[in-house]
Amino acid sequence: KDELCNKSICITGAGGSIGKELAKQVLNYLPSNLYLIDSSENNLYKLIQELDSLNTKSIGISFHLLNCLDKGPLNKLFETRKIDIIFHAAAYKHVPIVEDNPFSGIKNNIISTKNICDLSIENKVEKVILISTDKAVRPTNIMGVSKRISELVVQSFSEMVKYNDKSKCCFSIVRFGNVLGSSGSVVPLFKKQISNGGPITLTHPDIIRYFMSIKEAAQLVIQSAFLARGGEVFLLDMGKPIKIKDLAEQMIILSGLSIKDEKNPNGDIQIAVSGLRPGEKLFEELLLEDNSFPTEHPLIFKANEEFIKPDILFETLNKLEIALKNRHLIEIFQLLKILVPESEIKKNKFS
Repeated sequence: KDELCNKSICITGAGGSIGKELAKQVLNYLPSNLYLIDSSENNLYKLIQELDSLNTKSIGISFHLLNCLDKGPLNKLFETRKIDIIFHAAAYKHVPIVEDNPFSGIKNNIISTKNICDLSIENKVEKVILISTDKAVRPTNIMGVSKRISELVVQSFSEMVKYNDKSKCCFSIVRFGNVLGSSGSVVPLFKKQISNGGPITLTHPDIIRYFMSIKEAAQLVIQSAFLARGGEVFLLDMGKPIKIKDLAEQMIILSGLSIKDEKNPNGDIQIAVSGLRPGEKLFEELLLEDNSFPTEHPLIFKANEEFIKPDILFETLNKLEIALKNRHLIEIFQLLKILVPESEIKKNKFS
């Protein structure tokens, strides 16, 4: 509360699942102003309706229909409104969609993060927190690679400010797994499939994932922001991973229905296995290396992972921007592999 009260807070991707919950929770700490950015008019409209009834203290909330790729309008906002803390949640996150639209996914996730970091230094923002994902660890898909490079961008900016007398902006990263009830979560999908009479579609019977509620994830993101001293990757304790098949079975039973399978051919809902999607893993990880350290908060750990030196990173990113502009897929693939050599994305995606 001491950190957020009377501060100007900006949330990008504010209309998304995490961004929306962050906005709701930040309101409780009585910031002086809340600047909410989203590129989706529909998401922003829904957010306005929800926050209107929650803003009982008449805090100054402004809604900005902006894309973080548009550096000019974004800079105008940062210049005219003194912003203290930015939660950067804006990203394309649906693995299959980004896999089929690599140009948009790579550009949106990486360049928007670079823009936010650049403008934060220029406009003397105090803290920037990147919302990342466990899919950034040893990524097997384009979305995961783009988020890993976004992390590298934030780490490089954190390194740069050590030698910058004009800015002491604190850059950090929060990395966590799946959020229950988010737009990309299997829970609302399974609910819909059950209400339609099935089947529940499962990509693999042995697939496992970490899960956390939206509310808890947002609480821990806020807590992480104020444990940050610069350059850390914070990892949220997600508990034990859950087998998605077990989750599907529990949801069927809790709906008062029975599982239809070989043992029970007269059951209500069948579970159909469709096969792993391109770039999908059986399990996700939170760490690149096996070294994390406890923090003051029992559910938050931190790691100081290796990063690319800023001059090397930004030179490669400049080449990536040119390749994206010219839509040179092979060159994009080569540059992604240079930046994230541990990635396992398939070259045939770029042929």
